[in-house]
Amino acid sequence: MLRSFLKMHGLGNDFVIFDGRQQPFKPAKEELIALADRRRGIGYDQLIVMLKPKSPGADVYLDMYNSDGSAQCACGNVTRCIARLLFSELGRKQAVIETVAGLLPVYEDAPGLIAVDFGPPRLGWKDIPLAKPVADTLHVPLALGPLDDPCCVNMGNPHAVFFVPDTAKIPLGEIGPKLEYDPLFPDRCNIEIAQIIAADRIRMRVWERGAGITPACGSGACATLVAAVRRGLSARRAAIAMDGGDVFVEWRADDHVILTGPTAIVYRGELDDEFLAAIAP
Repeated sequence: MLRSFLKMHGLGNDFVIFDGRQQPFKPAKEELIALADRRRGIGYDQLIVMLKPKSPGADVYLDMYNSDGSAQCACGNVTRCIARLLFSELGRKQAVIETVAGLLPVYEDAPGLIAVDFGPPRLGWKDIPLAKPVADTLHVPLALGPLDDPCCVNMGNPHAVFFVPDTAKIPLGEIGPKLEYDPLFPDRCNIEIAQIIAADRIRMRVWERGAGITPACGSGACATLVAAVRRGLSARRAAIAMDGGDVFVEWRADDHVILTGPTAIVYRGELDDEFLAAIAP
């Protein structure tokens, strides 16, 4: 039996997408890890299964997983990629995508650019969540090596944003996993390091929870902009320059955070059930 899939990416943040609306697919953790292997499997940062929506007004529900087999709650680049598929399928330029984190409106902002409305950021210590109360998530008492004093934001998933003079000088591969699993974060955390280039441009690198260093992270870009605005370091709309390229984030006056950027289809393939059968214990 063959199972069709699609490989897409948003600025190098890459995804394997299965359509489970007609052909159900609920991968086990061992299967997710095997599929994420870039030599013996397909390779991805996140794997997505499209399902029938659960809420009125939604067009699709997404089950999302990280390359370590853990569940993912929200991903801006995934959402924009799925939006592109829905626009083609439905013959319109707007849709609503449902995840465990809620409903996300998406629309075509300009030819080749898709926007997702993340809604208001969540900023309370219980919203992040943190393991213990802090006076203000604008300044969280956490430090490791050259990093300290992060601003924490929840964009459907937890983020800790550290501002630094030069992102290139931070050993993110060494520090990232330690901060991800810091006891302060009961659900682990995405770690961003950000450098203010100008009021409307921020350089950002990311260690994604469950995936490691990735070229881009949409929710991380949103968290970075929100953190920078809260610190008085940037305008409410800025380009976020990541390893994979630029996205644009705006924290509007109505408190909604809008992420806009490009998407790419890489290839279509077929997964043989023989692959999954070989993984079974």
